[in-house]
Amino acid sequence: MKKLLVTLSLLGGLVSSAVFAAGGGPLPYKAEIDQTDKPSLQRGAKLFMNYCLGCHQAQFQRYERTFNDLGIPLDVGMENLVFTKDTKVGDHIKNSMPADSAAKWFGAPPPDLTLEARLRGPDWIYSYLKSFYVDPSRPFGVNNTVFKDVGMPHVLQELQGVPRKVYETRLIDGQEQEVFVGIETDGSGELSADEYDQAVLDLTNFMVYIGEPMILERESMGWKALLYCLVFFVLAVLLKKEYWKDVK
Repeated sequence: MKKLLVTLSLLGGLVSSAVFAAGGGPLPYKAEIDQTDKPSLQRGAKLFMNYCLGCHQAQFQRYERTFNDLGIPLDVGMENLVFTKDTKVGDHIKNSMPADSAAKWFGAPPPDLTLEARLRGPDWIYSYLKSFYVDPSRPFGVNNTVFKDVGMPHVLQELQGVPRKVYETRLIDGQEQEVFVGIETDGSGELSADEYDQAVLDLTNFMVYIGEPMILERESMGWKALLYCLVFFVLAVLLKKEYWKDVK
């Protein structure tokens, strides 16, 4: 038994080391999202349709379900958030980019984003969207501190401005070294730093929603199920006492 525990501990250490070596360390930002905040979800939907849907898709989510859940009238949603011809309100959220063209431009078709937040988590999405920086060596002129050698452009750059890495000179082991301390923009974006942070948070919130549209209903049903179990347990205890009182 001891040998088994030692072996599992060693394997856990190896896996942990591999994860950190692959860039799986702590994320720089935490996404404080609220799935009950419909204005945030509506703003996130607008950002997603305008900046993400040109290349990516959310093919497991329907427009109608999205508009209904987010409190957007169907006609308003179709007029302002649907940009592909002949799209019906009951259709899945897809774009018109041919897969072969996407593979030619980006090296591979951009991934579907319906389940991306469930796969990576909201903190990863939020950190990723805030971690682009200028890198002339990359095909699209940008890189990302969360996703090294990223293969997509910084589509939100017009909102954020041009982001650049910031370094500080620090004394480490008796030697001066340049240490990365963060990312700052040149102020050319349409949004202020706080407004951009909120926009990215709204987009993250929406991506979490499309990953699990039933989350609020599921949580509500879970509490109801727990309440039912509690009431049933109390009734069962009372019934047991009633049955056994004469036996004593």
